[in-house]
Amino acid sequence: MEETAKKDDSINPILKAGEEKDIGNDGLKKKLVKEGEGWETPENGDEVEVHYTGVLIDGTKFDSSLDRGTPFKFKLGLGQEIKGWDEGIKTMKKGENATFTTPPELAYGESRSPPTIPPNATVKKWLKIATLQFDVELISWTSAKDICQDGGVFKKILVEGEKRQNPKDLDEYEVCLEDGTLVSKSHGVEFTVGDDAFGEDGRSAVDSEGAVPPNATLHIALELVSWKSVAHITKDKKILKKILKEGEGYLRPYNGTMVQVKLIGKLEDGMIFVKKGHDEGSFEFKVDEGQVIDGLEKTQELAVIPANSTVYYEVELVSFVKEKESWEMNAPEKIEASGKKKEEGNVLFRAGNIERASKRYEKAVRYIEHDYSFNHEEQQQSKLLKVTCNLNNAACQLKLKDYRQAEELCTKVLELESRNVKALYRRAQAYIQLVDLDLAEAVIKKALEIDPGNREFKMGYRVLKEKMREYNKKDAQFYGNIFAKMNLQQANEAKQEQRTPMIIDSKA
Repeated sequence: MEETAKKDDSINPILKAGEEKDIGNDGLKKKLVKEGEGWETPENGDEVEVHYTGVLIDGTKFDSSLDRGTPFKFKLGLGQEIKGWDEGIKTMKKGENATFTTPPELAYGESRSPPTIPPNATVKKWLKIATLQFDVELISWTSAKDICQDGGVFKKILVEGEKRQNPKDLDEYEVCLEDGTLVSKSHGVEFTVGDDAFGEDGRSAVDSEGAVPPNATLHIALELVSWKSVAHITKDKKILKKILKEGEGYLRPYNGTMVQVKLIGKLEDGMIFVKKGHDEGSFEFKVDEGQVIDGLEKTQELAVIPANSTVYYEVELVSFVKEKESWEMNAPEKIEASGKKKEEGNVLFRAGNIERASKRYEKAVRYIEHDYSFNHEEQQQSKLLKVTCNLNNAACQLKLKDYRQAEELCTKVLELESRNVKALYRRAQAYIQLVDLDLAEAVIKKALEIDPGNREFKMGYRVLKEKMREYNKKDAQFYGNIFAKMNLQQANEAKQEQRTPMIIDSKA
């Protein structure tokens, strides 16, 4: 780490006004005359604007942009100017003034032509072999970056924006060809980032907008007015969320929170088919309780929704009241909240909504997870809730085919009640699906020892034995095939040995 830091300091040294340090290891020196603004410096490919004066070591001036009254522009790091400038100017900040002492090999050298200066053979000769000094002021720079990393699209920043966020889909733009011909202009028009350009077909002239030749390189001047964030909010990517107006604060409603909203449902053509919370008061429901769609189904529809339609809901979150967090509750409140979540999970399970039921059981356990401050009676209630919820959640995980999670939940139950036969049986079911048949047999045998008359356990044991016979049969067939191949190979090798004549060394 120390070596890396030293190397970075040599490339971009930290200087105070009047100090001089080496830049790199090729003899370039930088003396700071005036500090610049901020902390950013230009990068290779950026177009920099500078004022400079170049002199020989004896003070003879040979070139100056100040004398011409016009700043000098060039692209940094592309070899357009001497290497000393490429290396030195990228260490400067905006408004900084510095003097660079540049050896011949980083200046004009024998292979480079000096700048245009008044005819003076002696000066031109010295420029090729002498160490030069440049007094440089970095006025500004504009970044030009290959944003696709394939040479297809370059971005040049004309005016820096505010903050650090980037847009997705709302810009004001102007499009020109390389010769400056205006081909498209828009003010406050919304479009989706990623739309194709004119491509191979080009475009004919339209009103004041010029024609676009096929495969033309375009210069697009964009002023970002604003943007609306768009994001997928479901795993199947069927629901998109576009933020029309930012909300306040950082809190958001979560599952179980009671919310108040204003809602308008529209078809793709703009036809409104439902409107809630505008005239009759806010529309209330609990998040992730299945109440939203139920509520909408009871609403008087204002239009018929065709089958397989894409619909748009414009929703304003007016307010919400979140449930208490467990750390905000005392012991009786935690037990009560846990019991409610357990009952909600049971209702969802019976309705076939297994994934949501599982989340309710998880939430129920979280309320009472830390029960060290509970009294004896409360700890007994907490234990019963943990056993019931983890057992029910294990049943959910078996249906969701997450057998490893089901096994872990059963283990938690058995840590509290080692002779819980339901936990043993569901654990055995998980082991069977994980093809850990020996463990499954051991668990079912233990369950039958505790409850020998249980018909469900006996049926499960018969199923297990059948599976074990199937796997043993497959194993026997598999290994039998391997042994048969090995025997055949050995027989072939023995025949080959018999056919090969033995050669005896007569000299032995």
